[in-house]
Amino acid sequence: MRGLFLAVFALLIVAGDSGRFSPQLVHNASAVLNQSKAERQQVNGALVMLWNASMQGSEQGQSLLLSTFQNAYNTNFDNNSINQEDASYWLEKLVRLENADAAWLLYQMLGEEGASKRFMRLAAIGNVAEAQLAFAMSSDSPEKREKWLVRAASQGYVPAQAALADWYLLHGKQQLAKPLLAATAELDMQSAFKYGRLLWDEENVDEAKIHFSRAAKLGHQQASRALSVINRYKQYSPSNMPTISWASVSRTGSECLQRIQPFATSLATIIRADSLYNDFVKDTRLSSLPICIAPPIWLKNDVLSCSANFKKSGVLGCDVAPLAIAAKQREFSHAVVVSEQGKANVQNGVMYLDISDAYSVFVHELAHFSGFADEYPIGRGMARKLCDEDGIEDFVPPNVIVDSEYWYSPHSTVDKWLSIDPATIIAPAKTCMVLGKNSYKPSRRITFMEHHDSGVIPPLYLVLWREQLKKQNIQRPISMNFFQVFHQQGNQKEAAHWLEEYEAFVGE
Repeated sequence: MRGLFLAVFALLIVAGDSGRFSPQLVHNASAVLNQSKAERQQVNGALVMLWNASMQGSEQGQSLLLSTFQNAYNTNFDNNSINQEDASYWLEKLVRLENADAAWLLYQMLGEEGASKRFMRLAAIGNVAEAQLAFAMSSDSPEKREKWLVRAASQGYVPAQAALADWYLLHGKQQLAKPLLAATAELDMQSAFKYGRLLWDEENVDEAKIHFSRAAKLGHQQASRALSVINRYKQYSPSNMPTISWASVSRTGSECLQRIQPFATSLATIIRADSLYNDFVKDTRLSSLPICIAPPIWLKNDVLSCSANFKKSGVLGCDVAPLAIAAKQREFSHAVVVSEQGKANVQNGVMYLDISDAYSVFVHELAHFSGFADEYPIGRGMARKLCDEDGIEDFVPPNVIVDSEYWYSPHSTVDKWLSIDPATIIAPAKTCMVLGKNSYKPSRRITFMEHHDSGVIPPLYLVLWREQLKKQNIQRPISMNFFQVFHQQGNQKEAAHWLEEYEAFVGE
């Protein structure tokens, strides 16, 4: 209240100045404010003079009032002649004159919790770009957010231009985002990287590399990874892929009981596939498994047709027929396809991942290649097949059993657990919860088949995994996928070839 009293007192002292010509008021006030050691009462008097000039329509008076409070705010009101209470009082008065900059400064001073959204909105309407950006981001309405982002960006405000570009990219409007990213690429490393991505997708390789390099020099990690994979990988069509010696990628020095070839479908996905591959190479937990994974192949953009809702399945999938030529050349038994977006899953011999999937998801899905079942509640359709004593006999997952009339089913799975570790504790699993049926697993711990990100791989599971890999008759290699695809297409010659490959793999 003391600040308000001084302001009113000063108003009375200089009341005689109220009728003066506004330039004279501004001149007198400036002379006071420019004094390095002006007293509090003198400063308040100067503020009153500037307010009187403002009331007379003086833009210079409003501007000097605003800059005085802006300077005080910038120095955390260290100058004893102006405190935050004084500033709030006069800024409120300026807001009543519809001064948008005053509204924005008042909003900044009071903070999001203490300030009315009215101040932000008034500043936005008054074309304060910072306020327009803040107002846009505070809105839950897509239409309002885009409207205010456009207004802020049109003023050349770089953060707003970058935010609007992100908005367009999020909604698949790459061509609208492109000029905004081009305008901000030299000022913002994130924009430089995203602009490089757009240029790369348009096959403007040289320009894309320039922007990746600019972003990388500014410390952008994704840009550095993009340059790294561009330098280490090249794009292939299925017919011109190099051959591979699977023995050279074996970590055990023994036979490759699964030969897995990862594929990437874009620059973003080759970055992810390369990361997954390197994580696998460094993962000592899995080093004893006779699984061989080759470095990823970067496919040309038009090779695979993928969808996040492939054939209305609700999960990620692709038409894998184009990979049949590559499978003949490289002789892989399983494939991993990293696509842009979709729910991770395994379909016979193909694993589908998207760029957001962590390495832990890859390991979880890798276990599915060998027949492991999920230990979280599975869907009703799969539960009907797996969660009874007859159905589970058709699948025989190494890590899940169900109740039977006399004991557990399959009996052979329980015998296997106890033969490996007689101290095995049979614990409840959540697999069959959707049907209200009991299922069990050989560990009390939360395993990687229940929570991929936080679960562990118990030693018993690794032994079971190695045993599963030796049973090639229970696996479903990619040859089964190819057989199904070509059979559905009516290409019986190719279908017959892949059926023979499948039977050779499983030993039938």
